[in-house]
Amino acid sequence: MPQAAVIFDVDGPLLELTPQEENLFFVPLTNRFGLENLSRDWDSYRIRNDIEIYREILTTHVRPEEIEATLDNVATDYVTRLKTGYETGALEVVSIPGACQLLQRLHAVDGLTLGIATANLGAAAKVRLLQAGMWRYVEQHPGAAEAGGHKSNILASVLAGLGVAPSQTVFLGDNLNDLEAGRENGVHFIGFHTDATRRKRLTDAGAETVCGDHKTTWDLIRKALDLA
Repeated sequence: MPQAAVIFDVDGPLLELTPQEENLFFVPLTNRFGLENLSRDWDSYRIRNDIEIYREILTTHVRPEEIEATLDNVATDYVTRLKTGYETGALEVVSIPGACQLLQRLHAVDGLTLGIATANLGAAAKVRLLQAGMWRYVEQHPGAAEAGGHKSNILASVLAGLGVAPSQTVFLGDNLNDLEAGRENGVHFIGFHTDATRRKRLTDAGAETVCGDHKTTWDLIRKALDLA
């Protein structure tokens, strides 16, 4: 049994969400329903979760009894397009500097387990992390949008499967909903972003531990979990 855990949000701490990847999320909706100019401001949706965003949009375009089946088809279409994009070179995964090295170092620590808590679709997160060479480090605890609801619920679902006390768990996130999830679940929260403005947003919201490079992240995790 692990004695401690580090859980990562994907976009921000591990990968950069490129404009091309972001746009592709909406392509199935454009192709099926002709929807254009849908908001790229993830905070503008009722729940910041890829499945919930699809569901919110479909609610106004599909009969209620058809929403869930349509949602499954749209999500499958999106993931298929992601895979094809990487295979053909139309898309590329952009890793955060030092992220893979950080995962490697943490993976080598005895008694420490790793995972993710992302609002991305699980299959999409897996495809992107595989491309980046990171999936094998976090695959044991892959919390994703399928858990439903806000990020706090996704993180809670990961924690339930860890067998590790929240006091011995670190969660890295880049957004205010990540900060809220960390607070609600009683874990150590590290706010991470390479952009100083995004870090200030977290600090202004009360995040006590914020950094912008993964050398510092390593030091902060060691301190939080009292790692040798």
